[in-house]
Amino acid sequence: MMMESMGCKGFRAAGIAAGIKKNGKRDLGLIVSDVPATAAGVFTKNRVKAAPVVLDMERIGSGKGQAILVNSGCANCCTGKQGFQDAMTATGDVARGLNISPDLVLAASTGVIGQPLPMEKLQAAIPDLLVSLSSDGFPGLSEAIMTTDTVPKLVSRQFKQKGKSFTITGTAKGAGMICPNMATLLCFLCTDIQISADRLHQALLYGTEHSFNRITIDGDTSTNDTALILANGLSGASVRTDADFMEFQDALAGVMVDLAKMLVKDGEGATKLVEVVVKGANSDTDARKIADTIANSALVKTAIFGEDANWGRILAAAGRSGIDVDPDRIDIYFNDVLMFTDGRGQGKDVEDQATRILKLPEYVLIVNLNQGSGRSSVWTCDFSVNYVKINADYRS
Repeated sequence: MMMESMGCKGFRAAGIAAGIKKNGKRDLGLIVSDVPATAAGVFTKNRVKAAPVVLDMERIGSGKGQAILVNSGCANCCTGKQGFQDAMTATGDVARGLNISPDLVLAASTGVIGQPLPMEKLQAAIPDLLVSLSSDGFPGLSEAIMTTDTVPKLVSRQFKQKGKSFTITGTAKGAGMICPNMATLLCFLCTDIQISADRLHQALLYGTEHSFNRITIDGDTSTNDTALILANGLSGASVRTDADFMEFQDALAGVMVDLAKMLVKDGEGATKLVEVVVKGANSDTDARKIADTIANSALVKTAIFGEDANWGRILAAAGRSGIDVDPDRIDIYFNDVLMFTDGRGQGKDVEDQATRILKLPEYVLIVNLNQGSGRSSVWTCDFSVNYVKINADYRS
């Protein structure tokens, strides 16, 4: 059973302005568990990894964590040995302030690549960050991790398990450079259930595969992708049996799917959220390959922005996916409007119906190959003029 939650027991958060961003907005955040927690993480598969990613990959092996320090406005990537040392120094300052081991403090950064962290500003702000910690601090944290996002993304839900309640709270950011091969740019999750590190990692991998690994905004993957989860067990609920685990895994995946869809909906310059569903493939893998090709097609995405029911671009993307398809067997739908079947389009009247659907802020694009039982889906958005404007002068 699921319900909206008011908070995650034993967790506090904060987000403040440290002067890292030029615009003076919140740019430094912290999540802290009152007690050492079980921890798990997934990270970018990009061979170019930011310093905090490298640090977290070393520390997460213990399966323990108690705090997550995050900054926006600077990726701390491609900053050499100094970047790694800066991440160590910042997490060490937080550890001293909390009187915990530095190995229990994880880090994340997002922003422009190649610029060193402004350590003087960051270190000067940490005392204020620690004082600002509150059980009601997650909205501020969600703002502090934003870069080109226009709205914060925060989900907190309560679940029942064997008569005991537990909460999952998650926040994420990412509006560009999104075509994850693990997770999105940044995602932080907290839960007050008790669970082993192995099972927590397994649930996070499952949730990632069904959420963040099924979204694309622009086909690019980041150097800083990080998804972290802490579980402190303070609710009294626990994962003991396989049935308990399945319930928790589904609950976590549900929260992560909601966050993933928020990210695509708030993609840089995006005006549409579209689920691309491919079914009737010879395998799920084939279906996923075709869905990815369609969802990442610049021509498809610009047609979505133009509200143009151009089924030819969709068919062409499926045909170049590398998967064997028979165009004479393919059906293409926008919601329930059949646009293409029996190897041809269905005429102007049908296109007019589809155009009305394309004017909606959210809809489903369905491609049925009619070859087998394989199925997959991906969430994508449109390419607008504003996407180009945002990224043309991102560093300035």
